[in-house]
Amino acid sequence: MHPLLINGREEQLRSELTGARAPQFRRLLEECERYKSIALPQEHPLASITYFGPAAASLALAYRLTGQAHYLDELRRWLAPPLSFPHWGKANLPDHDLDAGWILHGFSLALSWAGDALRPEERDALEQKLLLQGQRLYSFAVETEGGWWSSSYWQNHNWICYAGLATAGYALQGIFPEAKEWTERAKANFKTVFEMLPEDGSNNEGVVYWRYGVPWLVSYLDMLKETEGIDWFKESPYLRETFWYRLYQAAPDFERIVDHGDCHDRRSGHSVSMYYKLASEYRLPQAQWLADKVAEEFFWREAYESDVRPGVRAEAYQELLWFDPTVEASGPEHLPLNRYFADLGLVIGRTSWREDATMVSFKASPGGGHKAWENAHQHKLDTGWVTLNAGHHHPDSGTFVLIGNGSYLALDEGYSSRKLTEHHNSVLVDGNGFVNEDRYHIFENLPYEHTASILTTTLGKGWTHAVSETSAMYDPSLNIEQIRRHLVLTPRGSLVILDDLIARTARSWTWLLQTQNHPLKISPLRWRAEAGNGVMPITFFEDDSHIEVVETAVHANPTSSTPSLAISKVQYTLKRTTAPRERAQFVTVLESQRWDDESSAKVTCEVDGSQVIVRITRGDETEVVALDTAGRDSLIDEPQISGVGFNARTTGTGEE
Repeated sequence: MHPLLINGREEQLRSELTGARAPQFRRLLEECERYKSIALPQEHPLASITYFGPAAASLALAYRLTGQAHYLDELRRWLAPPLSFPHWGKANLPDHDLDAGWILHGFSLALSWAGDALRPEERDALEQKLLLQGQRLYSFAVETEGGWWSSSYWQNHNWICYAGLATAGYALQGIFPEAKEWTERAKANFKTVFEMLPEDGSNNEGVVYWRYGVPWLVSYLDMLKETEGIDWFKESPYLRETFWYRLYQAAPDFERIVDHGDCHDRRSGHSVSMYYKLASEYRLPQAQWLADKVAEEFFWREAYESDVRPGVRAEAYQELLWFDPTVEASGPEHLPLNRYFADLGLVIGRTSWREDATMVSFKASPGGGHKAWENAHQHKLDTGWVTLNAGHHHPDSGTFVLIGNGSYLALDEGYSSRKLTEHHNSVLVDGNGFVNEDRYHIFENLPYEHTASILTTTLGKGWTHAVSETSAMYDPSLNIEQIRRHLVLTPRGSLVILDDLIARTARSWTWLLQTQNHPLKISPLRWRAEAGNGVMPITFFEDDSHIEVVETAVHANPTSSTPSLAISKVQYTLKRTTAPRERAQFVTVLESQRWDDESSAKVTCEVDGSQVIVRITRGDETEVVALDTAGRDSLIDEPQISGVGFNARTTGTGEE
């Protein structure tokens, strides 16, 4: 059997272990040494056993490259428990889900790399177990087509299970010809997956599930390229663009993340190995730079604090294989400060690429993003299949996350088992959030017309402007005509928000802001939210709404197999609620300051019909933001930047 993934380059790899790949080789050996200290369960635990797969792969690769027998002995120890378990996976879909996918992948690589060194009876036991588990996973995929992960083209379970099945198929088909059916089915599935993925590289599940799921797309394409000579990397706009999604969803310190979607925490965001692979395939110097930065500065904190299992340490064998020493590394300093990912309706802006920058991430799209929403509904009409499982996508259209001076100022809820609009920086209508909410998968069986979108964006010269429309996400019985949010991040890091809300009958409107700590009231329309190194002054401009702060509890149980990993937290929600009316406007300015900055900006607002002009004066500079709810273009003289219904400029003292 030709060794998978290293056929034809084994000697080159060995020659680079003390040179170009020395850091990656050291990581591999350190990981293998760590495995020796881990006590392994002899009976299948309730918790996930996915970690057995990558451990076996790393140990087998270490043995293959060094020839040291102790790695082979340790591999035997790691192979033994899963080979004795009657099933792979216990708490959820035994033999038919993530545990099976992970272990099929890792054990198949172990067979390919170290199988010849195993005793005949050991090799036979491994082959027979892989055949059995592969048959079980393949049969489940066939039998459940059109239901769960078998045809959930935008979901990490699909990618993991089919990538594991394909790896087993390639490892076994020379021995068991029927295993070729597995690779052919996986190929057909991934062909559809890559046709269905958005061209902008975004991910509706959020950064944490991006780093958990997308490496399996890369793993499969790497396997396909190596075994069949078919290069889908060149043909995939999704993979070509997806690093930019990840980079722009990095917090300013690059260590943490913007936590839209189900995010276990803010540190489970990196995949060094995948950064290396994307850097290699697409010659991305920033991907190489971020991989090196994580490996040198952030790796161990993520390894110990991440709540995603098996976590970043498990990728040691891939780091060594996917690192390309010919790719130059360079940082993001010369990249644009803002970017728009149209499919997910995701708009990101930052004041700089420095760690103390202020950044906003603003989004609005239907469940799964526009392409998934369109295609999933068409699939259901054509075949009756359910292909979109967007349970990790939140009711967060029209909402934003604000980070400044190293602190999360305006929050997203992170992971939630029962998803609610009121957990986000959003708007309630008569106390109601999005239709179909208060459940895990709020987009399940949701009619097509419930969509949201970004209507327009204006990006450049330090300004980030976007307008969202989300009225269709609410129950039609509320008779809402418009829920339109105009959002502007200024070059100095202030966030101006204009919410223009219309219903055909009088409604009570509630504006929500989520903060880490209880906001402090400075005056009736001036508040302050503290968050460690950063603080957020808050200015309102209406004086007839009821303002209160409430504690909002958020709970999630990311994995049924390990109840101890349940997440519970409290955030503070500042609520402004109007009396019933057909139309309401909220004008808000959120500033980003360092905790010890005691200066105070002068913030003013003028409303003239459809036009709203906000001025923020700090020191000798005034930032002028002009918005027009009717979409007029010419609002102020000599604007620095203009867009649909938007003008802005920065002026010195006395210039206005």
